[in-house]
Amino acid sequence: MTAAHLMRTYSPQPVAFVRGEGAWLWDEQGKRYLDALAGIAVSGLGHAHPALVKAIAEQAAKLIHTSNLFEVREQERLAEKLCGLAGMDNAFFCNSGAEANECAIKIARLHGHQRGIEDPSIVVMEKAWHGRTLATLSATGSRKAQAGFEPLMGGFLRVPYNDPGAIERLSEHPSIVAVLMEVLQGEGGIHVADAEYVRKLREICDRRQWLLMIDEVQSGVGRTGKWFAHISGPASSRT
Repeated sequence: MTAAHLMRTYSPQPVAFVRGEGAWLWDEQGKRYLDALAGIAVSGLGHAHPALVKAIAEQAAKLIHTSNLFEVREQERLAEKLCGLAGMDNAFFCNSGAEANECAIKIARLHGHQRGIEDPSIVVMEKAWHGRTLATLSATGSRKAQAGFEPLMGGFLRVPYNDPGAIERLSEHPSIVAVLMEVLQGEGGIHVADAEYVRKLREICDRRQWLLMIDEVQSGVGRTGKWFAHISGPASSRT
């Protein structure tokens, strides 16, 4: 078997896994490994969980896909559940974290245009990571990841992380429509936002009619011990 026809966007380790059980993986030679990556935060329930396997099999036996051109009852129930957990009003389902952040960027720009702002800008953070698509790569704060893919998209203003004063100093900027941030930076080096910082961002955004957009691709869905890392105080501090 050869990987000659795979585009080498990654440099994979010389091991291929053939099965998993819980937090354990086995390679082609039968060697066992502890899975500390969980598919880069994808396999949060581990491997071959009986309830998950049963649910996937039952759904596959009924329907694989019908698209959003039709009502999907399971999707509606999941959206209701997620909104109840997150304190939000609506959910939009995507294929990836980068696609979710692309959606957030588009919503922010639409919000700006609806307010009569011709060239809307989004405040983003140093050392942020939001994805590898062109827009999310432009919002990302990693020159290593951006190198070779210029010209990047405009419309982003970068400030230091966990520094509310840096955003306050931009508060009179006429083109700003949103702040995009992670409450826990993963790729950027494991930096955690102070609860007071998040509350201050909420106050600034409310005052300036900006959107506060929190990227919880790595920290959400129970990975910090809470359903969402931004929910650390009363409902008034939820973003």
